[in-house]
Amino acid sequence: MADEKKAFEVEIITPERIFYTGEATMIEFNTTEGEIGVYPDHIPLTTVLAPGVVIITNGEDVKEAAVHAGFAEILGDKVTLLAEIAEWPDEIDEKRAEAAKERAEARIAAKAADTDMLRAEFALRKALVRIEVKH
Repeated sequence: MADEKKAFEVEIITPERIFYTGEATMIEFNTTEGEIGVYPDHIPLTTVLAPGVVIITNGEDVKEAAVHAGFAEILGDKVTLLAEIAEWPDEIDEKRAEAAKERAEARIAAKAADTDMLRAEFALRKALVRIEVKH
């Protein structure tokens, strides 16, 4: 039986700051291949982050943040997320996120020839993640 108290180091880094450094007994985040949950002694893995909610669990303490694009490196005793953007719920302007969601949905619905659909869909995912983390 695994030692549930065992923790590993987590570091989330953005171009602007070291967003988070601490210990976790589990971390969950989105990759381009789907959701992943990491426990201590996970197999080494490097993967691409997708916009989503990162959940950092350390015993009873649970933290959530929005993370948008980047890379994750998983080692047995450390998980490092190199993210384009990382935000705590109190850093998110919900009205701005709602407005971004509406703009992205309008661009997607219009299906204009000059619309970069991938960019519009990415903007929509980012806005939805921000709204989810804020709630």
